[in-house]
Amino acid sequence: MTQPLAAPHPHEGDMGVPRLIALSDGIYAIAMTLLVINVAVPAHLDAAAFRKALGDALPNLGAFALSFSLIAGFWRDHRRILTATPTETNVVTRLTLLGLGLVALLPFPTTLLAEYASQPEAVALYAGTTAAIQAVHATLLMVTQRQVHPSPASSAAASRRRFATQLGAKVLIFVLSVPLAFINTAAAMWFWLTLVPAHFLLSHRGLRRAQG
Repeated sequence: MTQPLAAPHPHEGDMGVPRLIALSDGIYAIAMTLLVINVAVPAHLDAAAFRKALGDALPNLGAFALSFSLIAGFWRDHRRILTATPTETNVVTRLTLLGLGLVALLPFPTTLLAEYASQPEAVALYAGTTAAIQAVHATLLMVTQRQVHPSPASSAAASRRRFATQLGAKVLIFVLSVPLAFINTAAAMWFWLTLVPAHFLLSHRGLRRAQG
């Protein structure tokens, strides 16, 4: 279960953070919607052509499912950080816009991945984009830590440290897959699956420490 980074702030007298959250929600929703544009089967096909077109659409469906899952996670992480932030600053705004720009870009490498998964440049661009988004979120988390200022021994501080570790692990996995893509594109994409056990192990380890 996700633990709060800090008590959510009402942001009284400060519309900056709520506006950033609203803008982020809109960009994430649009990016998620754009992912499905390239998933299509032409109309008025005979049975044989339909089956072939359906088979040809499978890579697009796979890329859509992967990117939708990642964007959903990015959105949850980003909202979790912003809702714990008491006030907007120029740094927070710029980092948020940078992250949103990368999220808005993600449908492009998603299309490349679906159409050219055998090309190392396509896999590397996808991995690089996702790593950059996670890196922006990790930086935003560290920057907002100065505003939140919980006690180092508090549960919120411990939760933030676990969250930062998880973000760092995700960045590392995608960064390592970039050079791997130029050796073996399939191996690089399979390497992304290590996100699942890495997240589980880090979460389990953090909960054990918290309970201890």
